[in-house]
Amino acid sequence: MACYGDTKCVSLHPYFQIKPGKMDAVKAFFEMFVPLCEKETDCLYLGFTVSEDGVLFCREAYNGAAGVFAHLENAGEAIGQLLESADLIKLEVHGPADELDKLKEALAGMNPTYFTLEAGC
Repeated sequence: MACYGDTKCVSLHPYFQIKPGKMDAVKAFFEMFVPLCEKETDCLYLGFTVSEDGVLFCREAYNGAAGVFAHLENAGEAIGQLLESADLIKLEVHGPADELDKLKEALAGMNPTYFTLEAGC
């Protein structure tokens, strides 16, 4: 097993508040979005979870900043559909410092919090 510290993996942690009465629209979004993302070769994983109070979380990771950029290019327009049914309330970006630096300008409008990888396996 390669040490996690040797990887350039970047994970995104967006949290959304589902708007009242929009859960069915969100579920329809899943049916469209997941197959769209399955085509991305640098997507390591992507999945959605929902809390009891209507907070939607997308757990997703990519092979470096390049994988994140490919995801945004492929799925950016579709994410706009989600924002009709849910509000982005928080975005975290986790990964090695050099990969995070590549993303800061492109993600600035989403006001993310960056977490720099220090250790792991």
